[in-house]
Amino acid sequence: MAYTYWKSGRHQDEAVFELFFRENPFGGEFSLFSGLTDCLLFLKNFKYTEQDVAFLKSVLPSTTEEGFFRYLLTMDASGVSVCSFPEGSVVFDRVPLMEVNGPLAVVQLLETSLLCLVNYASLVSSNAARLRLAAGPKRRMLEMGLRRAQGPDGGLSASRYSYIGGFDMTSNMLAGQLFGIPVSGTMAHSYITSFSSLEEVRHRTLAPALGEGPALDLVSLSQAWLPRVCSLLQVTHSEVNEGELAAFISYALAFPRNFLVLLDSYSVMRSGVLNFCAVALALCQLHYQPIGVRLDSGDLCGQSVELRRIFLACSSRFQVAELQSLLIVGSNNISEKSLLEMNGRENEIDVVGVGTHLVTCPLQPSLGCVYKLVQVNGAPRMKLTEDSGKSTLPGRKAVYRLFSQDGHAFLDLLALREEPVPAEGIAVQCRVLGGWEEETVTAARVERIHQQCFTQGQISQTLPSTADIRTRVQAALSTLHPGQRRLQQPERYKVAVSEKLYCLLRDLKNSLKN
Repeated sequence: MAYTYWKSGRHQDEAVFELFFRENPFGGEFSLFSGLTDCLLFLKNFKYTEQDVAFLKSVLPSTTEEGFFRYLLTMDASGVSVCSFPEGSVVFDRVPLMEVNGPLAVVQLLETSLLCLVNYASLVSSNAARLRLAAGPKRRMLEMGLRRAQGPDGGLSASRYSYIGGFDMTSNMLAGQLFGIPVSGTMAHSYITSFSSLEEVRHRTLAPALGEGPALDLVSLSQAWLPRVCSLLQVTHSEVNEGELAAFISYALAFPRNFLVLLDSYSVMRSGVLNFCAVALALCQLHYQPIGVRLDSGDLCGQSVELRRIFLACSSRFQVAELQSLLIVGSNNISEKSLLEMNGRENEIDVVGVGTHLVTCPLQPSLGCVYKLVQVNGAPRMKLTEDSGKSTLPGRKAVYRLFSQDGHAFLDLLALREEPVPAEGIAVQCRVLGGWEEETVTAARVERIHQQCFTQGQISQTLPSTADIRTRVQAALSTLHPGQRRLQQPERYKVAVSEKLYCLLRDLKNSLKN
């Protein structure tokens, strides 16, 4: 296409494209806009190298003129400007997330890259936000999907955008290093099963946490506690796996202030919890605070309730208050559905770890963003198509969000840029997308959404940190009516066009049909 534009002398025509999606993901009523920072950095550095052009020469038809390749070597984004929603905004179907303006050939070539950078980022952050809503505000969320992600790039993006969407931590150390995301993790089953006896614990001593007194033998301390725990829980000592105990002790020696272990390598209630309590009590004896346990199989809710009972019983019997505040982490194929089911049952799960159902978005693998031409040289353009749902809205637009008296957003209004800003407290006539029914609305507050973020080849705003974008997400979600945040059968959020834009759409559609 770029060659055709160049050969016909249209490559410098001023064009405007919009990036948007047609349906809200996951059967919900909102999405999050993510990936803008990556788009701006890409645009800032956009150019073709001599190596790039040499490759293009090798694959384009031999009839391609040499002047076109010289043109490509001069191409950059210096003539491109972008306005968009702020990253981390709540967004809706058919509303332009970004408007890209510049030379026709250049902005056409940007299409695939911009779609790639926005599609997955917005999908994953939206999925994370839904999982966050399903889990509730008190339960902490750990992203642990790197092993399940679509390659290392997908894994790193998933970690970043899951945090933006509302997760609290990641197990991806590189994401923590690059984006300042809190990192956390426990241990693998293979670590535990690699031990078979206490003889494999070769470094046995641990100094008290307060620095007073000599280092003590943690193996001996744990062995002394284990029979007392077995007696309390009425489990015979012979049922407890010695290799698991050795693994827990070794971990405690390495991480005495971060003692959080996996319980289900053998049997949670006949081995794992007993070994954990024995080592945890030994750590408390040395004035360390154990962190907790992770469950990765079975009935997570039922097991968590029983574990909490055991921890409180040990705390009471042995007069060790530190056991009252232990965390219980649940993992094992956690999904939005299982989180909602978890909320309907009694449970004591403080933290959930989510991997596959977060980073792969199995319920909807793509957001379906598109990038469509809306204006060339000041003249509006639209795609008519055989499918009315895929028709586009012509012309350059301003996007306004209208709020009610209670502070909730109730409508996004698309208007032509030259139209006056809707006034607060004044009735506005519009047409709701879908059925094009007329509606009169009055807003208590009107917010113009699009911001200029890239101007003539330069980033024109301070790039927010990952944490700043995450904060914006939570603030934006709070402006939605609870019915529109609802995960199942949400209330419809309306998107409308001004009467003037509707008339332009109608007239242009009629002219294209004739």
